[in-house]
Amino acid sequence: MKSIQILYLILIFSAYSCNSAKKEKDQKIQNQYITILGIAQDAGYPQIDCEKDCCRDYYSGNEKKKLISCLGLVDLDTQQKWLFDATPDINSQIQILKDHHLDTDQVIDGVFLTHAHIGHYTGLMNFGREALGANNIPVYAMPKMKQFLERNGPWSQLVDLNNIELKPLAHDSTIMLNTSLKVTPVLVPHRDEFSETVGYTIKGNSKKALFIPDIDKWNKWERNIIEEVKKVDYAFLDASFFRDGELNRDMSKIPHPFTTETTTLFENETKEIKNKIYFIHFNHTNPTLKANHHLKDSIQKLGFHFAKEGDNFEL
Repeated sequence: MKSIQILYLILIFSAYSCNSAKKEKDQKIQNQYITILGIAQDAGYPQIDCEKDCCRDYYSGNEKKKLISCLGLVDLDTQQKWLFDATPDINSQIQILKDHHLDTDQVIDGVFLTHAHIGHYTGLMNFGREALGANNIPVYAMPKMKQFLERNGPWSQLVDLNNIELKPLAHDSTIMLNTSLKVTPVLVPHRDEFSETVGYTIKGNSKKALFIPDIDKWNKWERNIIEEVKKVDYAFLDASFFRDGELNRDMSKIPHPFTTETTTLFENETKEIKNKIYFIHFNHTNPTLKANHHLKDSIQKLGFHFAKEGDNFEL
């Protein structure tokens, strides 16, 4: 009996050692990666004063809160981390980076802004006097976005008090974050009331990602989205609405590519190309925001993916 027990303990220890080795190997492979910190549209999920079934599912306990669309970029070699967009959920998102990815003396090594809509920059307020009282956190912004922050309160106070340090960006001009991480902003058409709108390409040692959380329609862009997806390993694309008629309002005034439009656009592409696409930035009414939904299943069967909070993508 004792010999059997000893053998059993040896097998358990061996399995544990193998799993530990595999975990260490995986961690070593993923020294540079993107992590999904949020998937919801600007107003989050649940949305304010929403009495629809979509938000009732949250209040009844059938769905979890969804943080607002945001990517984290982590480099364990250089001990650096960045955010792509400063959302109203920035407090939680920075804490997730700290607790689960990288804890350093720096709260964040920089923030890349896409545009001046509420879900994409208003989290900057948490760097200010009334909150963190930060010291020169780098904030990367396009010319109009930079000017908007400099000339309008309360954002201008962040600049005046040196809570943030604005770093200028230019269309299609690459920023070197370190010796192996590159970020390039790309202008996209959107409702630019206060600033221009950009997506980003993010390139690491071996892989490249495209992040476009907001765009009006693919056919309004001077670039071909199919060709752009072919150039990268991952494409995190705007999926605010699933299809037309989702809202009881004129949806042409808030244009976004419907998920059904994007899947139709890629219907003749190979599964390998479709596999690169991860839908993100879901409005609270979008049924594919839910953890499980038959429409979501049907899209995944075609080869597309849906971004999930906590997913990591090696660069």
